[in-house]
Amino acid sequence: MAPPRGSHKKPAKAHHDSTRVLKRKRGQEDLTSLIQRVEDLDLKSAVKNFSDLPLSEPTADGLSASHFKVMTDIQSRAINHALKGRDILGAAKTGSGKTLAFLVPILENLYRKQWTEHDGLGALILAPTRELAIQIFDVLRKVGRYHAFSAGLVIGGKSLREEQERLGRMNILVCTPGRILQHLDQTAMFETNNLQLLVMDEADRILDMGFQKSVDAIIDHLPVKRQTMLFSATQTKKVGDLARLSLQEPEYVAVHEAAASATPSTLQQHYVITPLPQKLDTLWSFIRSNLKSKTVVFLSSGKQVRFVYESLRHLQPGIPLMHLHGRQKQGGRLDITTKFSQSQHAVLFATDVAARGLDFPAVDWVIQMDCPEDADTYIHRVGRTARYERVGRAVLFLDPSEEKGMLQRLEQKKVPIERINIKANKQQSITHLLQNMCFKDPELKYLGQKAFISYVKSVYVQKDKDVFKIKELPLDNYASSLGLPGAPRIKFIKGDDTKERKNASWRMAHLSSDSEDSDANEPKKDKKDDKQVRTRYDRMFERRNQDVLAEHYSKLINDDGTMVAAPSGNGAGEDADEDADFLSVKRRFAAGDAGLDQVDSDSDDSEAGKIKKVALDGQDPLVIDSKRREKLLKSKKKLLKFKGKGTKLVYDDEGNAHEIYEMEDEDQFNARGDAKAQRERFLADETERTRRADIDDKELVREKKREKKEKRRERERALAEEEADSEDGGVQLPYIPFKDPMESASESEPEPVETSRPSKKARVYERDGDDERPSKSKKSQLPSQSNISSLQDLEALASGLLG
Repeated sequence: MAPPRGSHKKPAKAHHDSTRVLKRKRGQEDLTSLIQRVEDLDLKSAVKNFSDLPLSEPTADGLSASHFKVMTDIQSRAINHALKGRDILGAAKTGSGKTLAFLVPILENLYRKQWTEHDGLGALILAPTRELAIQIFDVLRKVGRYHAFSAGLVIGGKSLREEQERLGRMNILVCTPGRILQHLDQTAMFETNNLQLLVMDEADRILDMGFQKSVDAIIDHLPVKRQTMLFSATQTKKVGDLARLSLQEPEYVAVHEAAASATPSTLQQHYVITPLPQKLDTLWSFIRSNLKSKTVVFLSSGKQVRFVYESLRHLQPGIPLMHLHGRQKQGGRLDITTKFSQSQHAVLFATDVAARGLDFPAVDWVIQMDCPEDADTYIHRVGRTARYERVGRAVLFLDPSEEKGMLQRLEQKKVPIERINIKANKQQSITHLLQNMCFKDPELKYLGQKAFISYVKSVYVQKDKDVFKIKELPLDNYASSLGLPGAPRIKFIKGDDTKERKNASWRMAHLSSDSEDSDANEPKKDKKDDKQVRTRYDRMFERRNQDVLAEHYSKLINDDGTMVAAPSGNGAGEDADEDADFLSVKRRFAAGDAGLDQVDSDSDDSEAGKIKKVALDGQDPLVIDSKRREKLLKSKKKLLKFKGKGTKLVYDDEGNAHEIYEMEDEDQFNARGDAKAQRERFLADETERTRRADIDDKELVREKKREKKEKRRERERALAEEEADSEDGGVQLPYIPFKDPMESASESEPEPVETSRPSKKARVYERDGDDERPSKSKKSQLPSQSNISSLQDLEALASGLLG
């Protein structure tokens, strides 16, 4: 009988292993081929489709599934350089697809380096706002859906602890500067030593003054050898900004620099001259005339956004209203952006938090109710419409004082804009309605006051004073247009007026007003009617009840109130009103005589006995002629300024003494070369020494931070091991030597003395026949301390004590 055949598991396993080896080998060959195709890529050739690029299979599948086929101008020019690992400065109009221009290179470069979870963070993407970071992360999830990388979104408004637990396993991070800096400083398991790519979207805003400190601190945590890419619609070209980021020969990709305008050609741009008190009426009239449109309205502050939203919401214009500003919670901001994106007809009131990068579908109008701070902000605001070659319209509301300066700024940035007028029959006024609402609703009135102050402050702090002229704005009428009974007090404007009045010469103004009155032959006004500024010195000299007179005043006035006559020998004439005794001196010496030197310190004269001289080392003797000078002798510190400067000697190697600063021999100096050349050489040497010292200091700081993180990581690891050991070993109760509280009390405390005061606690008695005595049965049943030997005895004791 033939032996039975064995099972077929072994050949199947061998077949499975061979398949795995072949698959790994095929993947390695594909990777080698991909790297070779990237190296052979011609940067000068024009590529129009994503399929023409040397992309990996997961990236190509992700682009195809997301319906990205044809590349835009910025994508076709920037991706080629980025795939080769070059630093990029990308500038293109809003809505031109800059997000894919850096997401595709990130995925490809990490894929070619076979980046895994154990390699740590590979790419860091910085965005100025949370909404833009969320939008970038959504695009990354769509395009990179077939990759094995782990990606995370790090923004404010979420639990820091949850982010810390997952942060160490992330390969790609999309974040805002403030939140990622917090993790770099506080999260022990977060390492950036292997970072390969740094991307900044809206780079000009991130490198602006608002994020300067945060960006500098983030750069200190990152390695110097990395690929850096900056993208924005208005790219920065400052040498200082680029030097801070350590860019290595960046490739400047500006696809629309030679274009006729800095904004899309499908965007119609207009401006309306609207006085400040009529802006809210014009906005209301526009909304009522465009109920079937999707509109974004930009204002300068969050308090204005909230007041305009609340006031117009009460008036019910017939279209959904939404508002977005930086002080809202993260969940609410996300819900509003999602809701507005999905709406067909709506109005969104927003600050500049929505001005950059956000892609709201099918926006018809962009209304700028408040003038933007500069032309770059205008370009970013109007970029919310006319995206991806669609049609859009934008309107800018300008006060007459802002027209000339703002139009010059827009012309310098190649922004074509035309003036339009408002139809008078379409204009509606809501001032009376707002006044009625503010009168009935104190909260709305409070919001209006805050909105007024925030608008005035936003104008006041602007740097471009050719555009923003706060003195020419009709603020009282503007307050009335908001429904307020009067303009709120503004401290900083009042402070400026006070400063101007203080610096002006009051006396000159007073004299000029008197001369004008005398020339006009007008009668003098009473003091009550005089509204000129009076100082405290004027009020002091008008006092009548001066009972206590100063010493010099007594010398000027006789007992009968007449002036003291001046002595005849003063040479001042009969009309002189100064007294020679006004400033009295104890002793007078003629000029040039040796009066003080001839005074004997040991003289018995009462007047001269008060004056003595103290000899100082190498200096003229110090004359002591007052009690203040006598006190001076007791302080060594104050005597130093009378002793002159000391000398300090240093010794060379041969033991010869020299002064600490000596003039060099002129011949030796000239022998080393020209003075200018020596100066330049000295500056170069000092610059190099300072640079090396700076590098050493930075390396030392990084080493300290690394050691600090290592110590924190060791503590967390030890804590985790202790928790694991406690969970594996089970719960072990330590032995605690319990004592019977009744026994301890009876041993330590003396017997209580009976008093007449009744006890507040009721005693529990146990009846044994007719006698009532305190129950000791429970006490006798409890185990004593010597009998406790197991966990059951402890439980019995505890249950007995608890009754």
